[in-house]
Amino acid sequence: MELLKDKITKEGRVLSDTVLKVDSFLNHQIDPLLMKEVGEEFANRFADQVITKVLTIESSGIAPATFLGLTIGAPVVFARKKKSLTLSDNLYTSQVYSFTKNETNDISVSKDYLKADDNVLIIDDFLANGEAVKGLLDIAEQAGAHVVGVGIVIEKGFQMGGKALREQGLRIESLANIKSLADGKVEFFD
Repeated sequence: MELLKDKITKEGRVLSDTVLKVDSFLNHQIDPLLMKEVGEEFANRFADQVITKVLTIESSGIAPATFLGLTIGAPVVFARKKKSLTLSDNLYTSQVYSFTKNETNDISVSKDYLKADDNVLIIDDFLANGEAVKGLLDIAEQAGAHVVGVGIVIEKGFQMGGKALREQGLRIESLANIKSLADGKVEFFD
């Protein structure tokens, strides 16, 4: 997706050989016009699937997932990282380790919003080591839901998460796949 790659090139900040900061349009401030295009691109890439729920994790997956949900007319469910008074029982839960934040979070989805008859498309902002996707897959499996695939806004293709998940037979569509962040420059796979 050229629009996304251009945005990454112009506004992304390479913090290290493994960390790309995209706070200006995805992870802190949201570019709604870009997210609209992202949602439409995911809808096009998964047009061959019947999707009844879009599943993501808070917080950076919510914007692309919501624009996809709007485009295809499907509800968006996001896994919460923190428990609240209104989300305390009747939950599917899993653990997700964040390398960026160096912490493990319990993520939760209410059993009211994910069912065995759902066809789920998982959406997330980044794919690096695959931990968030694994946690969301675990939650979908607990619900008995069918996962039709995974949509990733930005994949760090130089890390092993995407490769490992694809080897499990999972369909993954990444809108931008980064080959390298070496020397402070973003290099994409073709």
